[in-house]
Amino acid sequence: MVLKRKFGDRSDWQRVLIREYAQSFIESDSFNGYVTLLRIIKVSDPFYVKYHGEKFCIVDDGYLWLQQFPSDRNHSVTTMFDSKGSIVQWYIDICSRNGVSENNVPWMDDLFLDLIVLPSSELIIKDTDELEEALINGIIDKNLYDLACEESIKVRKLIERDDFALLKLSEDHKELLCQKLERKGNF
Repeated sequence: MVLKRKFGDRSDWQRVLIREYAQSFIESDSFNGYVTLLRIIKVSDPFYVKYHGEKFCIVDDGYLWLQQFPSDRNHSVTTMFDSKGSIVQWYIDICSRNGVSENNVPWMDDLFLDLIVLPSSELIIKDTDELEEALINGIIDKNLYDLACEESIKVRKLIERDDFALLKLSEDHKELLCQKLERKGNF
């Protein structure tokens, strides 16, 4: 187990055989940071996750993955849309930081702890065991451990109050990047 850097273009993702990608930097009253959109045209095979015994497909042909990398925050959000444009889930990675590569691709340094919000508004906390293990094994120090816990609590409270802006902005950000792909002649 190591601290993983996850990139917005998901260029290392071999399951996705054919893709289209767009990104933008947004500076507004409601959001400041990078947004990326991965249009998944063809996959080698669909990918499913299971929550409370129910299977959810999160990757398949025609799916869209929108990622929001807010500046100066310790989280990023991936909104997964199915081939009909419906939201499958919001996946919130708690991270030590968000940044941009020398090739101008947004990234985040994952701190293991994740929050998942389903369209039903159900909130799932995931990988607390991985966070504990990372601390015990010296992969992260107590400061990063505390940061992950505090950020998770802060984001959970915002979600529970229906006040976590990135969930509400996901449709708008998706539309913005879909238009960008259309202008490039990809859609």
